Amino acid sequence: MKMRSKVLAVVALVGLVAGACGGSGDGAQSGEESGGLSATFDGVKDGGTLYVLTNAEGASTLDPQRVYTGAELGAWGSTFTRTLTSYKPVAGKDGTSLVADMATDLGTASDDLKTWSFTLRDGITWQDGSEVTCADVAYGVSRTFGSEVTAFDGPQYAVSYLDIPEGDYDNLTAYPGPWLATEDEQALFDEAVSCDGKTITFKLKVPVADFNFTVSLLAFAPVPEAQDTADQYGLMPFSNGPFKVETYEEGKELVLVRNESWNADSDEVRSPKVDKIVWQFGLDETVIDERMLADSGDDKNAIVYGGILPENLQTVFGDDTLKERRTDGFDGFVTYTMLNVKTVSCLEVRQAIWLAIDREALRTAAGGPFTGEFATSFVAPLLTTDYAPAKLLDGLNADGKSNVEAATAKMEEAKEKCPEVYAKATEDGLRFDHPDTDTWKKYMAIWIDTLGAAGIKIIDNPIESSKYYATINGDQGDLMRAGWAADWANASTVLPELFGKGGGFNYHNTEEDPAFADFQAKVDEAKLETDRTAQSKLWKELNQYVIDQVWSIPGSATKAQNIVGSNVRGAYQWLPFGWYNLGDLGLAG
Repeated sequence: MKMRSKVLAVVALVGLVAGACGGSGDGAQSGEESGGLSATFDGVKDGGTLYVLTNAEGASTLDPQRVYTGAELGAWGSTFTRTLTSYKPVAGKDGTSLVADMATDLGTASDDLKTWSFTLRDGITWQDGSEVTCADVAYGVSRTFGSEVTAFDGPQYAVSYLDIPEGDYDNLTAYPGPWLATEDEQALFDEAVSCDGKTITFKLKVPVADFNFTVSLLAFAPVPEAQDTADQYGLMPFSNGPFKVETYEEGKELVLVRNESWNADSDEVRSPKVDKIVWQFGLDETVIDERMLADSGDDKNAIVYGGILPENLQTVFGDDTLKERRTDGFDGFVTYTMLNVKTVSCLEVRQAIWLAIDREALRTAAGGPFTGEFATSFVAPLLTTDYAPAKLLDGLNADGKSNVEAATAKMEEAKEKCPEVYAKATEDGLRFDHPDTDTWKKYMAIWIDTLGAAGIKIIDNPIESSKYYATINGDQGDLMRAGWAADWANASTVLPELFGKGGGFNYHNTEEDPAFADFQAKVDEAKLETDRTAQSKLWKELNQYVIDQVWSIPGSATKAQNIVGSNVRGAYQWLPFGWYNLGDLGLAG
């Protein structure tokens, strides 16, 4: 799944286990810190208003079927949108444990793993007091198919897994979603997702051993059809959780208040403590850090959505008076630079870009040792079953410094093999899409300078952060910055999603590459492989294949740092989502 991050632009993690990083001993270098007093519930009191400070102009979306930003998946899922299953709301490894949420248990699968059933708990209610029904869950899932509204923004597992015939709609099935479906087309979905009282049954076209993890995603959350406002639903979603949306004004603020109709007896996952959560949008990044360091007034009750600016990391982690309010640790994410295979169709040019970029300079600009380690895979190292370091491109410097000589040689090869792409890269320029932040201005200067030394011209294209993914979804540049982590503990939620046919986050246009057919054939083989050891071997081979084709350039296996106000409690990093458990946060004082 994709993420938000002030420093690295986008990523989040589900189902992995965070590893530790050794501290330096002087308090000013990167070391594992869990949040001190702020991560506990010591002194917490019921009530109060929690503030969330962010540079973004708004949420990526509040629509459950469209959200795919890790922190927001956790935030909305812990406040106003429940799912059939969820994750244990605790810090550390135990927080990756799957638990029943709206369902009474973790589901029942058929012997062939192609049919899964879940039964709803009693007493689950909407914000108007009405019952959440099986039909509401089915309708919510059906919305995933309606690309004319959802624009493929959210996870596409329902489209990939459900046993619905192939067709000519944009989602490649014969079902266009609930807004456009004819009676016969709707019947196709109703056959694949059916209700019997409180029990919902999913019929899949392929065996999925861990489908109970899949339904923890908000794409499988319920939506009452009578409340659905299609493309406007993300402005005022209907709540079945402990909070509801009171107001939302993009560019200004989002206010969540307690949902008086939430039934605590039906919910074993959420333990709300504050009365109100106020997101303040569009704040200057420097001002956010200044406010958090000053820790006065309402900012004592504040958290940050976006992290600490690189230039302030030494200040925050060099001051032991802040140790009870700060967090630092590997988050299990991998950042990368997507290459548009359709417009940069020459392998030698893609290789030259990788050789030319100064990865160490980028890491230094991001905060040096706090950033993480150079990635050797698109699968995070914490996904231990499926991870293996890939053999990287010959000539790539292990210290991250650019290899201008090797990059220039590759461009000379490209000049002969693919002159049109060579001309585009050296004369017209390659457009680089990225979030519009002060930090990214520093990154782009490095990209432009280091690639320029190898004769490659970069065109800077900043995009407002909250609109970044929606923008590149419709118009891909030649290079695009992003990040990813597994939706759950299987690389099936990484490689096919990033590079495969119908992948929910494949902006690379890989199908344009002649090398794609062999890749997709092996992906299809891996998805059907039920022997986990054999499947893992296939994922490792596929990761190497992607590395060899340079469809994308791996960046870093990242770390995350943050700071909260002195009154904030329960600010532990919830590993499935790479951020705090927003709905569980409380206030002391």
